[in-house]
Amino acid sequence: MKRISRRSFLMAAGLGVAALGLAACGGAASASTAASASSAASGSTAAAESDLDDIKGKGKMVIGYTVYEPMNYTDADGNFTGFDTELATAVCEKLGVEPEFVEINWDTKVVELDAKSIDCIWNGMTLTEDIMANTATTKAYAKNAQVVVVKDGTDYTSTADLADKTVVAEAGSAGEAAIQGDENLSKADYVSKSVQTDCLMEVAAGTADAAVLDLTLANAMIGAGTDYASLKIVDELNAEEYGVAFRKGSDAAAAVDAAFDALKADGTMQALADKYDLALAE
Repeated sequence: MKRISRRSFLMAAGLGVAALGLAACGGAASASTAASASSAASGSTAAAESDLDDIKGKGKMVIGYTVYEPMNYTDADGNFTGFDTELATAVCEKLGVEPEFVEINWDTKVVELDAKSIDCIWNGMTLTEDIMANTATTKAYAKNAQVVVVKDGTDYTSTADLADKTVVAEAGSAGEAAIQGDENLSKADYVSKSVQTDCLMEVAAGTADAAVLDLTLANAMIGAGTDYASLKIVDELNAEEYGVAFRKGSDAAAAVDAAFDALKADGTMQALADKYDLALAE
């Protein structure tokens, strides 16, 4: 708490101009001191509101994610890995902090962010208008698309074939938005799932006719040699890009952008894109 003391001056009639001059100097000094204190307090408040300073102060960045191969997942050897996992780790190294990955409910990701239980959402997150309006996002770092996945042997020519069928997508995802925005898919019996892998399970089991999900995940998890060899991609609905979201007004997004620039320049991001078969955003 800033404490301001007051002084009372008794002025005798005989002190004259000299006393008045001293009083004037004292008044100027008090005003200067008050201004300096106010400036310091303002600077302290600004520092306290800096997400980047907070992250650096605690020495870690808390990253919200869901299980999503090839972005964040546990491999056959039990190692937590993925494109986003490795990229986030490299960025944190640039910032001088450690990454801490926390699994979240994707449908309430912005709520988690605003509640400060996580510092950012970093998990193959599409840069939608809604996300960009309600968070501070980085520049796009990877390309993606929403695709329709069905069981092999299914007759499919367009989304019109699914108008009265059961279609699944992850709650709160770009896949869900694609279903709601498609004239034909919006007429389907839509069922939301908690994660995209559950959508694949439903289609493989025959309890759903199709799933709408990320191309990056579909490429990694379906087809020959996978657990979902009976599934196939039959349509690409739209192109999109991935970014990272911080709280609205956060200064951390710009710091991550700077790290992205450095990791692109030294070839790290391209090497990761090649490793996980992804295309970087331009």
